[in-house]
Amino acid sequence: MTDLQILRVLSIFLLGAVGYFLRPFQLDPVTAAGLGITGGLIIVFTGWRLRHATAKQLTGAAFGALIGVATALLASLVIGFASRSGSATAPFIQISLLILGAFLGVTLGGARGESWTFGSGGTTAPVTETTPFSKFHILDTSVIIDGRIADIAETGFIDGGLAIPQFVLRELQLVADSADSLKRNRGRRGLDVLQRLQKMPQIAVEILEEDFAHIRDVDMKLVELGKLHKCKVMTNDFNLNKVAQLHGVTVLNINELANALKPIVLPGEIMRVFVLKEGKEYNQGVAYLDDGTMVVVDNARRLISKTIDISVTSVLQTTAGKMIFGRFDDRLHAIYEKPQAEDRKQRETSAAAPQP
Repeated sequence: MTDLQILRVLSIFLLGAVGYFLRPFQLDPVTAAGLGITGGLIIVFTGWRLRHATAKQLTGAAFGALIGVATALLASLVIGFASRSGSATAPFIQISLLILGAFLGVTLGGARGESWTFGSGGTTAPVTETTPFSKFHILDTSVIIDGRIADIAETGFIDGGLAIPQFVLRELQLVADSADSLKRNRGRRGLDVLQRLQKMPQIAVEILEEDFAHIRDVDMKLVELGKLHKCKVMTNDFNLNKVAQLHGVTVLNINELANALKPIVLPGEIMRVFVLKEGKEYNQGVAYLDDGTMVVVDNARRLISKTIDISVTSVLQTTAGKMIFGRFDDRLHAIYEKPQAEDRKQRETSAAAPQP
């Protein structure tokens, strides 16, 4: 039994003991103790239901309860002055109004609390009334570090806003503080991407306070957060993609978007490529398109570091991306001699592409 569970049990028994000794409403000791235990159970259950409430929801519920009780109290005073018959009807109506006002204040204030904006050091953009929270897209760490989400946001293709959970920010901070220089640079790049997103006036960025303490895995926290707010999750993680789909959470994968946007080529088309290196098979050369798509060219081994025209023979779509196969023919295709500076720039661009 955890410390929190022990505290809950002690609270229930303490209220039962208080009822037993104080005997409210002139009840017998056993009935009064049962009433105290019932009140304790109600309090513990309410606390258990509120364990996932955000700070904004709790603040909204508190303000709503104060407004509701104050309004009901004014109405009760009017009813008290108007009724001087001494019957029990007026007190009953007054108490009912107070309970109703508190209930409506808590429920409505908690529901509308998420739309309130508080000062956060300039880390979030305001959430407008025209942007329902279900329209937000929850970002995971891989998408933030990848950086392409900022370019997509600038184009205006994202409908709604972006939501970053606190546990993702903590994970990103741990990566940025890593002793490994590569991880540290990736983490700092992710923080720079977040700052870039926050400066975009056309998109709202919201920090989510929910943290599912009983779940250790960050991926499962993202899935639960997507189910809670009915939001889409944006990721580059293949495993998270599959797990979220199994739980009925919609996933937007940036890698799938990039593959879908790659240019379509058909067998027989002529395309111009820069041959970067030799291929695995005999007399093959390897080139890369600007988007990183690998092109395998037959009869091009002797043409390394040259720009040539080739004829596309086939296109292969794999889980890692798209591969294009082509063929060079001396009788049909041209060889272009490029200036040395231009060749160097082309080689640097191609070298940054993924290796086969």
